[in-house]
Amino acid sequence: MYYLYILGTIVFTVAGQLVLKWRIGKYGALPDFWGDKISFLFRLLFDPFIFGGFFAAIPAGLCWMAAMTKFELSHAYPFVGLTFVLVLFFSGLLFHEPVTWPKILGVVLIVAGIVIASQG
Repeated sequence: MYYLYILGTIVFTVAGQLVLKWRIGKYGALPDFWGDKISFLFRLLFDPFIFGGFFAAIPAGLCWMAAMTKFELSHAYPFVGLTFVLVLFFSGLLFHEPVTWPKILGVVLIVAGIVIASQG
């Protein structure tokens, strides 16, 4: 049951990152000039979806705090590596980003590390 706190941390973190990527992609590339960069970033900041992506960090943080009351940090923290797995999967599915063999190998190594680290 307490692993749901870790799962909540992962889900809210990944959802926030996906929302940020989705909306930022609608605005295009960061301008070259400093004044334009600041204006561009403020426009992003006030996009309601981007704000929501940032807001997802709050329930993620609350879930993490709850998890920390039940688990040792050294046991719980490796599970956060699952965010890499989910972001790779969903970035390929939703944004058609390339899922290459090196990325897949990296994810396999991350999962192996999570399995090993969670044993002790």
